[in-house]
Amino acid sequence: MTAPDPSVQRILTGPRDAWTMEKKSRVILALDVTSRQDAMRVVEAVRDHVDAIKINWPLILAAGPDIIGEMSCVKAVICDMKIADIPNTNRLIVEQAMQRGASAVIAHGFTGEDSVKACVDASKGQVFVVTEMSHPGGKQFTAGVADKVAAIARSAGARGIVAPATRPERIADLRKIIGAMEIISPGVGAQGGKASDALRAGADYIIVGRAIYEAPDPEDAARRLAEEVRAAL
Repeated sequence: MTAPDPSVQRILTGPRDAWTMEKKSRVILALDVTSRQDAMRVVEAVRDHVDAIKINWPLILAAGPDIIGEMSCVKAVICDMKIADIPNTNRLIVEQAMQRGASAVIAHGFTGEDSVKACVDASKGQVFVVTEMSHPGGKQFTAGVADKVAAIARSAGARGIVAPATRPERIADLRKIIGAMEIISPGVGAQGGKASDALRAGADYIIVGRAIYEAPDPEDAARRLAEEVRAAL
């Protein structure tokens, strides 16, 4: 008799314990789709070429919070909720995400160290703090306080920070502040950032969305990107 597939069994019994995020391809998929069916199709296609899946409000609102647990049966999940509230509210949000199987969360740091620390405590350190956003508007406000936010992330005990692949020189600057903490870097692909530039500047992982999930063949797109990363390293 064939043994049941473990991932199917976990879906039936509830979210699995959170994956430890690998560091093989150095690619994190930003899965900003609004259909559970599309999400699962893409994840199954790219699972061998990415180290984690980052899901945001579009998918969580469209498919419901249980999508966190379903995704966590396949790969490490980063809940990119851009958490930005008072400490108690932050704690409640993080607890819900982690209980559903998230491996890590993303929070804003401009709310202050007490709010960041609430996220760190609730997730047992599995928080990436946004320092400087990757889109052009990120230069208007987040860029001006990014160094201070990076320092808050370090003092609060976060796992790492989010820094823009679209401005690799800023990755290098922020690396000097945070030391050995991890940097995950969005903006590769559709926003114009290059994986090789971000990695050479000090990023540990690159975050890629549309260039993978909108590709005619997401698996091929993810594989090619992973190959580019290996060449850059």
